[in-house]
This record gives sequence, structure tokens and C-alpha cells, in this order.
Amino acid sequence: MNKNTINAITNRALLGYDLLPDEGVALLTQTDPEAIAVIRATANQLRQQQVGDTVTYVINRNINFTNICEQHCSFCAFRRDEGDTAAYWLDWTQILEKCQDAVQRGATEICMQGGLNPKAQINGQSLPYYLKLVATIKQEFPQIHLHAFSPQEVQFIARIDGLTYGDVIEALRNAGVDSMPGTAAEVLDDQVRRVLCPEKIDTATWLEIVSMAHQLGLHTTSTMLSGHIETPVQQIGHLEKLRSLQKTAVNKGYPAKITEFILLPFVGQEAPKSLRRRVGRDQPVLADALLLGAVARIYLGNWIPNHQPSWVKLGLSGATEALVWGCNDIGGTLMEEHITSMAGAVGGTCMDVNTLQTAITSLGRPYQQRDTLYQKISINNQITHSV
Repeated sequence: MNKNTINAITNRALLGYDLLPDEGVALLTQTDPEAIAVIRATANQLRQQQVGDTVTYVINRNINFTNICEQHCSFCAFRRDEGDTAAYWLDWTQILEKCQDAVQRGATEICMQGGLNPKAQINGQSLPYYLKLVATIKQEFPQIHLHAFSPQEVQFIARIDGLTYGDVIEALRNAGVDSMPGTAAEVLDDQVRRVLCPEKIDTATWLEIVSMAHQLGLHTTSTMLSGHIETPVQQIGHLEKLRSLQKTAVNKGYPAKITEFILLPFVGQEAPKSLRRRVGRDQPVLADALLLGAVARIYLGNWIPNHQPSWVKLGLSGATEALVWGCNDIGGTLMEEHITSMAGAVGGTCMDVNTLQTAITSLGRPYQQRDTLYQKISINNQITHSV
């Protein structure tokens, strides 16, 4: 594709038009350094227009409450069967200790997800266990924002208990869940999912559950697991589905919507051998992640303005670089992280606030602490401009 065509596509984006799918694919398949530089500059300019120069971050803690899981996703090095040496399932005391530690360290958010543990039940039902999990945290720490339970977990609870997705989401919301992680999306293409996660919910179910969350007033995030077996056409198809989902939430006036897009490059070092052999590398290719992140900004930014890289998967230097390829948020402190670290990620599992702030100021950009829903947190954290 010639340079004029790339310029025409990026100029349309800068004028505020949404990219067409074939235009997104055209950008993603560029290999010429000059064309890629234009894409990067366009993403960076759109980021500045859509959300400004301030880079946000959140003080949060991940709690992966169990790694016992009934499913066998081909990319997952986290899951274990009950009785395996490394299998774990946190009890209520351990969960509260982690929450207490998080609050003492200034966390405003607990992000909680786990494996699909068939034994996670009370009186033979799944939902009461999850409701107790929520209540245990919220009774002790009512001020904490609980960002919990993926669409896959919602389907798991609904299937076991014979409930609708709406029943489950409403019960979790009423118990104290404040927003839903848009994980388990992987790539929203059933051909990819049949290889990557054949036991997981299909694309239509993921979209249905997220849309139901929006209708019931729970904001969600959105993600893409990239850089494994998917094609550029499938990547753009994923972005198109997310954009369409957000358009529906906005145009129909739902009380909630997608708050952010997070690119999650595949880490394969400890992944099951069949997929690891097929992908052929252990760590993400930074250049591929940066280009996809830039195209995601161009494709989604009119509808989903907040974009975040993964320092766990790319390392802090890679995540910092992504801030000049269209990202405006550097994510959270996490405090602990098991799913990606068990896959062999090199980025670490905890990041202190000063380290995140230093990375942001190295770009000459101001930083700002935010909450889960991207509201500024001003106590001792006014917008700080780099010198």
C-alpha cells in the first residue's frame, strides 16, 4: 500500500472519522518504517486530542482468589487441578489480610478474579459463594472499589445455578461489585477461540454478558490477548466488536459502558507446549504490540478514550514507550499478580507509585492518580507537571 493511502486513512482519523475495518487492517499490516511512524504520530495526536497529555494511574491490588479451574485454555499457565502441588484457594482470612494490606498502601481498588473452581459453592450453589466473597470484603472495607468477576465467571455461576446472566450480574452488583473486568475476551473470533480457549464462552456470549452489565449499571473494561495465532483481520474484527458494543451502550443510553481498552500481549514462556510451539516465542514482540496499540487508539478512541498497556507483559520500559503510541494510562500498582507471572512474564508483579510517576515524567508528561472509573483523586495527588 502506498504512502498516500496511509496518509489518507490517518488524515480521515484526525478529522474525527471512525476507521473502516479494511482501513484498520491496512494500518496493521504496514512494515515500512515511514508508514509506521505516521501511524504512531497519528495515534499520539489523537490521544492528545481525546484525553490530553496527562497520564493516569490507579493504586490497586489484584487478588486471584483461586487457581483451581475446570477449564484448560491452551495459553494458560495459571490454572491447576484440585490436589496439584501448586493449587491454591484463599480462605476468607487470607483475602481480608490482602485487602487490609492494600488499603494501608493507599489502594482505591481491589481487582478480583479467579479460576473456575467447581467446589466454590455454599449449600450446593455457586452464587452464594461469590456473594459471600463480595460481602466479606465490602463489610470490612466499604470504601474500596471492587472490580470483580469476568464475563466467563458470570457464565460459570449462571450455568451451575441455572440462572440468567442478568440474575447473576444484578446479585453481584447489589452485593457490592462496582465494575466488571472485560477479561476472558482473548480474541473475539470463534475460530481463534476454538484453538485458544475451546471451553470458554463464545464471542456472542461474551458480548451479551458485557452488554447486560452495561444495561444493569456496571461499567466494564475491555481487553485483547494479542500476538499468538490471530491475524490482523481477526484483530480488527475484535476492535470492531468492542466499538460496536460501546456504540450500543452510548446510543441506547445505558447507565454504564466500557471505561478503557487494555492490550495484553501473549506471554508464552510457561504456556502449554502445543500453543508455545505454534507461536514460536516466549515473550511479546514490542514492535507488534506498539503498532497494534496505536491502531487500537485510532480505531476505538472516539468511543473508548482510555487506553492502557500492560507493564506486567511488556515491562515498564515497554509500557512507557506505549505512552507515545496512543496510550494515556499506565495501569495500576497491582501489588501482586499471578496469571501473567506464572506464564513467565518479565515485567514483575508489583509497581510502586513513585516508579510509575518517574516513568511518566521521563516523557515530560504530567501524571494523575485516578480511580477505577477514571475520576481524578485529588488528595495529595493534584496533577503534577514534570519539570
